[in-house]
Amino acid sequence: MSQHLTLDQIRTFEGKYPKQLWALFFTEMWERFCFYGMRGMLTVFMVSQLGLDDVTANLQYGAIQAFVYAFTFIGGVFADKILGFQKSLFWGALLMIAGGLVIAFSPEEMFYIGICFSIIGTGFFKPNISTMVGQLYRTDDSRRDAGFSLFYAGINVGALLGGVLMVYVGKYHSWSWAFGLVAVVMTISLVNFALTRKSLGPIGLSPIHPDVPANKRKLMEIATYIGSLIAIPFILLLVTNTRYTDLFMYIIGPATLVYLAWEMRKFNAQENKRLAAALVFIFFSILFWAFFEQSGGSLSLFALNNLKHTLLGIPMDPNVVNNSSNSLFVILFAAPVGILWVWLSKRGMEPNSVVKFGLGFLLLALAFYVFYATIFFADADGVTSLDVFTLGYFVITFGELCLSPIGLSLMTKLSPHSVQGLMMGMWFLASAYGQYVAGLLGAGMSIADENATKMAKLESYTSGYLQLGMYALIAGLVLVAISPFVRKLMKGIH
Repeated sequence: MSQHLTLDQIRTFEGKYPKQLWALFFTEMWERFCFYGMRGMLTVFMVSQLGLDDVTANLQYGAIQAFVYAFTFIGGVFADKILGFQKSLFWGALLMIAGGLVIAFSPEEMFYIGICFSIIGTGFFKPNISTMVGQLYRTDDSRRDAGFSLFYAGINVGALLGGVLMVYVGKYHSWSWAFGLVAVVMTISLVNFALTRKSLGPIGLSPIHPDVPANKRKLMEIATYIGSLIAIPFILLLVTNTRYTDLFMYIIGPATLVYLAWEMRKFNAQENKRLAAALVFIFFSILFWAFFEQSGGSLSLFALNNLKHTLLGIPMDPNVVNNSSNSLFVILFAAPVGILWVWLSKRGMEPNSVVKFGLGFLLLALAFYVFYATIFFADADGVTSLDVFTLGYFVITFGELCLSPIGLSLMTKLSPHSVQGLMMGMWFLASAYGQYVAGLLGAGMSIADENATKMAKLESYTSGYLQLGMYALIAGLVLVAISPFVRKLMKGIH
């Protein structure tokens, strides 16, 4: 491993972005292609190929997604303590490639086993790359947010390509090919990282103290690899029985909070206040993702059953639209929204992070009112307008842009260095709870009866969306109200 570059050399870059950001951008882009492609296929595949009813598919989707995000927490801790971010990313990518190949080999029989490989692989891959992006900058570098915004655009280019291609290949050609694409695309991601990792210098190398003997370090690493493979049968048990998922979710969150409290005794009052502010953001992000993540669950089934196959008069598969319109809107509007914040900031009018979070919820509420409104455009068979549905995604995107990019950046700003991996993990763990609750909410809106009419399904889903709109509205108003208090905790960090 060459160590030519020092951290200082990396961080004193000219211009807007460090060159290492592009390497991480493409590595993440291809991984997100797989992640969002898979996410968009899950419920459609489970209903059409595995024969699950809508309620079960929603719960199963929530469980799988919850474990994906819960394992990012565990992966973050192992990267912090043993592997370092670079090796963690390599191992994660290899497991995800294996997962894609396992399902491609036999989609119906091997689906859940392949999913377990993907869950652990994403856990090792995902939190660590975001942390590496944060480490390219000095703490006080004002270009950090711009870097995360660009990185976020990479995530969405991947999500757009994967969202369109994988569900299309699966629905119209072959599910084996669709899952096989995961292995191909993850290999591209891994090769890209292998060729560019030298430029990262010391970022993401092993955190184990240099005094620890080499053979002991090797042993700890190998134990981590073997341990993650031994975990596969356990995860299979958890994912296939949603009862166990409930139990897991009841335990991991409280356990994490206890662990964080234990770590907090090392910090001073100011650092702990900032961590308390981070926890407020984490709590509200659980609610945000519980609503937002209907896109992979109930909205995916809504698209499968209740939407016309034309968008603005052009023939279009509703599931392709459901999977990709959000990413497309993010790519188109992330930069203009970023420019708007800068413009407002120069005039001393930029809302602080807490108010931005609140705005995110208000826009989320509006989007669900739009999804609810699709019922007024339905024909007698319960099939409604894809145009109105897409408008809902247009609105939801602006909600996401108020919240998600700043969330990643805030976690790196509000946490002391020694717990950054842990806090990034907690941010993703909040998403796990969001996904889990999304599955429960989606199941609550679904009708288990396979013979239910499309009209009955439409009425059930839209009344559910109306309720979610109301909850999101309340959460947004609460956030705006408590913003002065949270800002005090943040101690000068915006």
